[in-house]
Amino acid sequence: MELGLYTFADTSADPQTGTPISAAQRLRDLLEEVELADQLGLDVFGIGEHHRPDFAVSAPAVVLAAAAARTKRIRLTSAVTVLSSDDPVRVFQEFSTVDLLSGGRAEIMAGRGSFIESFPLFGYALDDYDSLFSEKLDLLLALRDSERVTWQGKHRAPLRDQPVYPRPVQDPLPIWIAVGGTPASVHRAATLGLPLAIAIIGGMPENFAPMVKFYRDTVVAEGHDASVGRVGINSHVFVADTSQAAADQFFPGYAATMSRIGRERGWPPMSRAQFEAGRSLHGALAVGSPEEVVEKILFQHELFGHDRFLAQMAVGHLPHAQLMRSIELFGTKVAPAIRKAVG
Repeated sequence: MELGLYTFADTSADPQTGTPISAAQRLRDLLEEVELADQLGLDVFGIGEHHRPDFAVSAPAVVLAAAAARTKRIRLTSAVTVLSSDDPVRVFQEFSTVDLLSGGRAEIMAGRGSFIESFPLFGYALDDYDSLFSEKLDLLLALRDSERVTWQGKHRAPLRDQPVYPRPVQDPLPIWIAVGGTPASVHRAATLGLPLAIAIIGGMPENFAPMVKFYRDTVVAEGHDASVGRVGINSHVFVADTSQAAADQFFPGYAATMSRIGRERGWPPMSRAQFEAGRSLHGALAVGSPEEVVEKILFQHELFGHDRFLAQMAVGHLPHAQLMRSIELFGTKVAPAIRKAVG
């Protein structure tokens, strides 16, 4: 199983002081995190796309290109590219460039996004939420599959035998479909024979097991080789030397962020009791000592048999030193134990 990290480069204010980190400092810290993950031998690092004041990255490919110059072997992916409000031609060109700079380590994780700010920003209607993604994914795959593309759709000007450059090192450039639990999105990934990344950030992970089975069954039913049906799990993770330290360090920023987003969506504030329930074996949070995080990931592997696990550690404000220590423990304690157990 591949093991890695992903981040949205959170710039949320410290709950105690009310002081946010600057976007410039957060990006400097982020590159240190990618370098450390690479040095520790982790497999993947993902960077998300947002268009909000509380996240520093709106252009993942730019940051991944900087990371490519400072790393040697770790794979570099978006997490996610909000394809519905972007231009597939530019997305393909940008990630082909990252692939060239990194010597063939780039990936695209395409999704519809969990926020809506990019739609009015780039002039798209929310009423077209699903059709935009479906159409643009079709074009992105056409660009990946052929140097010259003839294509026509509803939301973009047509292409007529148009060559698109540069071409990536990898052929094909890996494209994952990221979902939050919508069956139609899972079916789309399976029908196209694309790997599936599932965000499990709440509830009970075992509730997602039928979705994974549905995906793999559909991959085969659609005539694809079963080997293309790769599954990744993306979850909130934090590791400290002890269970109590992990909980106490992670909770303030996590609760502030989840409560703030909850106010936007009509959710109640995050309580410590909810947080502790999420840390249990059957909860979605892998927050604890290295041994607890290993147990949680292996429990999920029994449920899903997944091929990749990505940990999102910077959820809300977290001091850089604590985050770096969490990455260190994940790379030196958690990852070796998982690899030994899974093979």
